[in-house]
Amino acid sequence: MATKQCDEITEMVCLESDLQDGQMKEVEVDQNKILLVRNNGEFTAVGGLCTHYGAPLIKGALVGDRVRCPFHGACFNTKTGDIEEFPGLDCLPKYKVKVEDGKVYVTTDKKKLKKRVKKMSGRVPGVSHTVVLIGGGPASLQCAETLRQNGYEGRIIMVTKDEQLPLDKTKLSKAMNIEIEKVLLRQNDFLQEHGIDVWTKKEVKSVDTEAKTLTFSDGTNQHYDQLLISTGGRARPLQCPGAELKNVKLLESYKDATEIHQMSAGNKAIIVGTSFIGMEVAAYLSDKADSVTVIGSSKFPFQSSLGPDIGKMTMQMLEEKNVKFYTSNGVAEIRGENGKVKEVVLKNGEVLPADIVIVGIGVIPNSNFLKETSVEIDSRNAVVVDKFMKTNIPDIFAAGDVVSFPLPLVGHKRVNIGHWQLAQAHGRIAGLSMLNQQVVINTVPYFWTMLLGKSIRYTGYGEGYTDIVFKGSTEERKFLAFYIKDEEVVAAASLNFDPAVARLAEMLLMGKRITKAQAQSDDLSWLQLP
Repeated sequence: MATKQCDEITEMVCLESDLQDGQMKEVEVDQNKILLVRNNGEFTAVGGLCTHYGAPLIKGALVGDRVRCPFHGACFNTKTGDIEEFPGLDCLPKYKVKVEDGKVYVTTDKKKLKKRVKKMSGRVPGVSHTVVLIGGGPASLQCAETLRQNGYEGRIIMVTKDEQLPLDKTKLSKAMNIEIEKVLLRQNDFLQEHGIDVWTKKEVKSVDTEAKTLTFSDGTNQHYDQLLISTGGRARPLQCPGAELKNVKLLESYKDATEIHQMSAGNKAIIVGTSFIGMEVAAYLSDKADSVTVIGSSKFPFQSSLGPDIGKMTMQMLEEKNVKFYTSNGVAEIRGENGKVKEVVLKNGEVLPADIVIVGIGVIPNSNFLKETSVEIDSRNAVVVDKFMKTNIPDIFAAGDVVSFPLPLVGHKRVNIGHWQLAQAHGRIAGLSMLNQQVVINTVPYFWTMLLGKSIRYTGYGEGYTDIVFKGSTEERKFLAFYIKDEEVVAAASLNFDPAVARLAEMLLMGKRITKAQAQSDDLSWLQLP
């Protein structure tokens, strides 16, 4: 039964008795997927698809008034629809619910909006206060939007050395020939409407923290009242003879991705590094290049981060697609002809023919332009921030892959982690700090990798783990792995085991202690999986 009124449609979706407290149900009104939630006797309804990449939230983890996406870990408030944890920029639409005679009715409007943008201010003429954001990544964009969502009326300038507006770089190693329109985080008209200026192809050379000015490599200057350093990291170059040859590529930009795609098609591609970037590129090229070879320094890919079992499984997945591995090895020399790569000499003396070499051997934080300042940088080149994302210099904040920040999960020890979701979380806190809203960083790292259509999810901070407890198995390619340190679960990874990692992320965020004994137990009811 549906009643229509102007542009609204109301339908009965279920009986009141169909849902108990703490339960959710996916319902449909006028072909809109809607998530219906019951908490403390009250029914609420929000959009049913995650605003990040459209995952069905019914498959996620509901904890209190929050639902966490099973795919990439974004969280939404089920009462307001607001996004509370990243990735993603937009909130869920919220719908009216009424209960009459034991029946639950949901009202939608004709617009069928899948996502909702938080109300944002714009720039007010005559307000001269200026915030400059260095870097065109998720931390900068989230900071800019947080400022506008909280009524900031001054000037916002985002400066990036990239040629494009902020884009989803996580896509570049997974879909290297993707159209630019599909990876832009925001369209130009959106940025203009909310008074967010983006200066592309502009690199900061130095900062004068006393005079509050930036000098760019083209010789121009810009004053700031508040500054965000979110310059991310750059790919670590290969240190060996021949590393400067033309067809040796790093993946840092949209242009790099399209060039790697073009140069590899039908050619012999060699990938150096069994990190997430290296493995994703190998998977992507497996059906496009003539041959794909991966060279790794450890025995298995992801060995230190995910452990040997998962590493061995990912290696087998790629080997099934004719990707060849040379592990516990490295590159001694790259030989070329006419400035282009011809062959790669391994440390064990083997010589492999090659048309292109793609290097993915780690990242160095981009902080060199701060060398002449007194901004505190740690031994690994990361900018040191406190729990408010403030540096040691007044009015200078930092966020994203370039920072070392206190992570609550490990007793506020400072860590440098290059995750997309964390960069957004940092950007939000930095934006609030600029407005003197003292909100501390409180987030649990959430990460995913995509190989040949299969996604491994990861949450927590596993550095220094001593033991891994498996549920399911890597042989079946369906598993949940708990990483143990000091008899406690510090991280988890999964494949085809949703929403286990999303549920664990929520438990870790709430400070719940999960013991090794719980992880080893056959009874996983504490995880409340469907």
